[in-house]
Amino acid sequence: MTADHSYYVYALKDPRSSPALPFYVGKGTGSRAHDHLVRADDTRKGQRIREIQAAGAQVLVTRLVDALTDQQAIRLEAELIAAFGTVDTGGLLTNTVVPSGVAGKARASIVVPAGSKEKAQLGLTLLKDAVLELAQANPAGITNSDAASLLGLRSEYDGGSKDYLSYSVLGLLLREGKLQRSAVGKKHIATVR
Repeated sequence: MTADHSYYVYALKDPRSSPALPFYVGKGTGSRAHDHLVRADDTRKGQRIREIQAAGAQVLVTRLVDALTDQQAIRLEAELIAAFGTVDTGGLLTNTVVPSGVAGKARASIVVPAGSKEKAQLGLTLLKDAVLELAQANPAGITNSDAASLLGLRSEYDGGSKDYLSYSVLGLLLREGKLQRSAVGKKHIATVR
């Protein structure tokens, strides 16, 4: 099986400054980079697109890197978002969703260092891929204990063995429809091959 290299990472740039500065970074396939311009939503990104168009200018769409796998595109997208920063963290980008697709909201009293969320989401993507590959390699299914033990995710917290990390990853894969629970036992079976 060959890897799908149809992904790319792109930037939307505001031409009203010189040089044109990026205000959004994303990954996509096909016409994804241009879809934002056709249907500007109510996010900060959509508002910026409408501001640029109302000023009589056109948003610049730049493909930064082509021919990537999904994993490579996620990694590069996360690194660029971390490097440019988001408006919420004092940076340039209007991105409000971290690369995994999960919106992040921190408590006001917690300091989140720049780039930490993106790194965590990148790590989570790698963990989910590893658990899914384990499930795909075992058609009869895997248990949480299998994932925790065989992938080195077992916790030794306070002398106990609470494998919440692997439970969380399994739960995310279930929600995404990439795993399902078997009718018998506590096995998780891959639905994506």
